[in-house]
Amino acid sequence: MVSELVRAELRRVDWASLECGCGGSAEHVPLLIEAIVTAETPRDMIGYTLDGHVEESTIIFECTPPAVGVIMAALAGDLSTLARKVLLQTLWFVAAGSGDDQQTSPGPGLGERCGQQVREGFWRLLHIGLTGTAEDAETVAEICESSGLGGDKAAFYQAELRDRVRAKTKPGRRG
Repeated sequence: MVSELVRAELRRVDWASLECGCGGSAEHVPLLIEAIVTAETPRDMIGYTLDGHVEESTIIFECTPPAVGVIMAALAGDLSTLARKVLLQTLWFVAAGSGDDQQTSPGPGLGERCGQQVREGFWRLLHIGLTGTAEDAETVAEICESSGLGGDKAAFYQAELRDRVRAKTKPGRRG
C-alpha cells in the first residue's frame, strides 16, 4: 500500500513539466515509484524500474530531485525488503552521481538538491542501516559516503554501519 505521505509527495510535484531520463516527460515516474513501493516479489516489479528514468549509472535528471523526496518519504514507512533494497540502491546511485549540473537557472544544481534531501533524511537512513539487513547497512554507508556527509558524527555512524556489515558477514553468520 502506498502511504499518504508518499501520495502527498507525489501530488506536490508537476511531473509532466519535468524531463525524465528516458527523454520524455516524467509524468510516468509516479507509477514506477508506486509499483516499486507496493512490490512484494521480484515478479511485482517486472517492467517497473527507476533506472533510466530517475538515474542511469549515476547520471541524474531533472526529475531526480523530486523523486528523491518521494523515495525518502517511502523509506519512512513500511516496505517489503525488496522495495527497500531497490529504493536504497537508487539513492546510492543518485548520491554517487552529479548530473551534468550545468546551471540554466539560479540556485543549487541537480546533484546538490538531491544531496540536500539525502542529508535531511540522515536519521531515517541511519535507522534503516542499523536495524535492516547487513546489505541495507552497507548501502546506507555508501549513500552517506557518496552524499558527502562529513564531520565526526557522519564518520562515527559510517564506521558503525561498516562494523555491522562485517559482523553480519563473518563465516557462520547470516546477514
